Amino acid sequence: MASSAPVPAPEYSPKAREILLCAIDLVAAGGYHSFSFADIADQVQVRKASIHHHFATKPALVRAAVALHREATQRGLQMLTEAHPDPMARLVAYCRYWANCIRDANPPICINALLATELPALPEEVAAEVTRHFAELEAWLVAALRQGASEGSIQLAGSAAAEAALFMATVHGAMLSARAAGDPAVFWKIAKLATDRLQPR
Repeated sequence: MASSAPVPAPEYSPKAREILLCAIDLVAAGGYHSFSFADIADQVQVRKASIHHHFATKPALVRAAVALHREATQRGLQMLTEAHPDPMARLVAYCRYWANCIRDANPPICINALLATELPALPEEVAAEVTRHFAELEAWLVAALRQGASEGSIQLAGSAAAEAALFMATVHGAMLSARAAGDPAVFWKIAKLATDRLQPR
């Protein structure tokens, strides 16, 4: 596995960012192996050579796309933390955010949830970014769960780390279940259970 040391976020030109956003959409639609540079060239209306100018290989492109998505996630989590001082409200807001995204197909799924199902077959540099995403999300969840437990708004059945792993698995599994069922409402039905079980009894 490639090193998980963070890499400073580069500054992208408008065209490079357009290519990255297209790659994110294509990954969300079908995973890593579902598209080629030719597909991006058709959608962004550039030559394949222009894509190679910005991103030498497909692994380099998808790694950059996942990193961009991961950084946006980190900003979103920080906003949730600031907007919801109560940890339980924070976790519910996190689930509602994804329920709305999945309902509106914008985005239809967290690309890391999808890529995690392909992890053994991904290039190392892409797999490292996916793993980093989940490590950062788990750290955010652990902090919220510990705060909630100490303040009495959350009841833990196990350690904060174990509960964070269960919550994360439930929420991301709900994304895949909603996609399999072809019904966005399935996500909220499952995700709500993840927060309901943390309510003090």
